[in-house]
Amino acid sequence: MGGAMRRYETEDLESMTEIWNGIVDEANAFPQTERLTKMQAEAFFASQSYTGAYADGDEVLGLYILHPNNVGRCGHIANASFAVKKTARGRGTGEKLVLDCIKKGKELGFRILQFNAVVCTNTAAIRLYERLGFTRLGRIPKGFRLNDGTYLDIFPYYIALD
Repeated sequence: MGGAMRRYETEDLESMTEIWNGIVDEANAFPQTERLTKMQAEAFFASQSYTGAYADGDEVLGLYILHPNNVGRCGHIANASFAVKKTARGRGTGEKLVLDCIKKGKELGFRILQFNAVVCTNTAAIRLYERLGFTRLGRIPKGFRLNDGTYLDIFPYYIALD
């Protein structure tokens, strides 16, 4: 796969929205329940501290959003979400996104990158985060609600950026 990481471009919005909404529809990783419209997606991705895209030519294979996890005295802690196109999974796209996110987080002056809610069944993400040196902070029982009304545990993770 000969792609490149970069800041997203307006031309990417349609593909990015499709990838994002695909994760929302799968209902097993993102807390969002509503799909983004084109207009909402444009505002959403533009409002982030940084939105990165991994593309192979004109095809966007994955993206991430990076923003403060909190405000004020906790504003140095970043949060991020990652979305990989279904056909690009298992090919290293997620790792490229996470590594670029760590780099951008440092560049933007964040000191910690924290993931609030990694769903326990998201084993590929869990393996990746732990291999890259993230620390699991514990387990939040029944922290994620599936579409059928059942609940799964979530794990918060973090990594120091300084």
